[in-house]
Amino acid sequence: MSLPLSLSLYRAATTALEPLAPLLLSRRAKAGKEDRARLNERLGRPRHARPDGPLVWLHGASVGESLSILPLVERLRAERPDAAVLVTSGTVTSAQLLARRLPQGAIHQFLPVDTPGGARRFLDHWRPDLAVFVESELWPNLLLEAKDRGVKLALVSAKLSDKSFAGWKARPLAAWTMFGGFDLILAQDARAAERLETLGGSVAGLADLKFGSAPLPADDAALASLRVRLSDRPVLLAASTHPGEDEIVLEAWRGLPNRPHLVIVPRHPERGPAIADQALAADATVALRSQEPDDVAEVVVADTLGELGLWFRLADLAIVAGSLVPGIGGHNPLEPARVNCPVVSGPHVENWLTAYADLREVEGAAFADAPVLGQRLAALLASPEALDAQAARARSFVVRRDAETRAGLDRIVGLLPPETPA
Repeated sequence: MSLPLSLSLYRAATTALEPLAPLLLSRRAKAGKEDRARLNERLGRPRHARPDGPLVWLHGASVGESLSILPLVERLRAERPDAAVLVTSGTVTSAQLLARRLPQGAIHQFLPVDTPGGARRFLDHWRPDLAVFVESELWPNLLLEAKDRGVKLALVSAKLSDKSFAGWKARPLAAWTMFGGFDLILAQDARAAERLETLGGSVAGLADLKFGSAPLPADDAALASLRVRLSDRPVLLAASTHPGEDEIVLEAWRGLPNRPHLVIVPRHPERGPAIADQALAADATVALRSQEPDDVAEVVVADTLGELGLWFRLADLAIVAGSLVPGIGGHNPLEPARVNCPVVSGPHVENWLTAYADLREVEGAAFADAPVLGQRLAALLASPEALDAQAARARSFVVRRDAETRAGLDRIVGLLPPETPA
């Protein structure tokens, strides 16, 4: 196909740079940003054989997008057991989490770097019938090569940042080529739909894959055990903290009357020991879960993966972090809502504006700037009945939106070729 100039230049540049890809990936592996044992996958050389039959390829860039795919993966495995499911992502952390959460039979691979050769090798091997991209992770070589091969393409939970929208508007022919190539676009919200239509996409409806998920899992034995051992006082959870937030939370916690247990779950578990040191400096007793899984203390640093569902169920109140300092954009408030855990958030929630706006409208979340976090926590924890009511409102809202998104997933499943009779 004839490409607009900007896409032709992109293809030429990525072709020229392709010989350098192994070196660049090796350097990233030394920095801990790649899985050294799986670098061939990033070059389009998969390690798994392609299963027989139809294959659905789903891609999410990192942790949030990848985990939002899970309801669709589960749906496909249940409704189309004849179809293989391949999930790609681009970060080490997302690969670790998907290894825990993907259902049996689904395959995870790292997305190849977007060079023409990598795209061809990847598609030659997997030969997908349907490719589903989440949010705005669009790689031209992979996308256009798949389109040329007749792969059905879907863009789901689609959104565009202000910067991305402006960039595509400045290259209208490239935008039309990319967005006009999708067989199905489901936008995250009405604003995203309008932007995608402006760029040449045909939006079939709304579906936000942040909704539609099942509640986060929790180990029943660990839940029962910790519920007993933490029962002497309320539990305050700081979920998915980033540097700069742990200090704010610890300072707020220190000023609370009748201090609750404080559980800090860092977004990146490797920060656990440093957070434990901060808590010790605040004159708290500390348990580091990766080293002392059976211990409880005034402050528990839960530096483990895959246990947020456990802590949300144990918490009397959860601070959804990533929101107390600028530059992160907040984290998912729907996960605690699904398990009746009350939520308080900081003001910096750019990545979750729509969800938080809806929760605010139904009075399903509380908010506090960092300087007044302690006062807000004290007031909330002093009224457990009000917290229970807030959690109930949030859960009711999320259950309804989850149902709407699951209905949108019907359209995606419909893009697959009909099941061959046995």
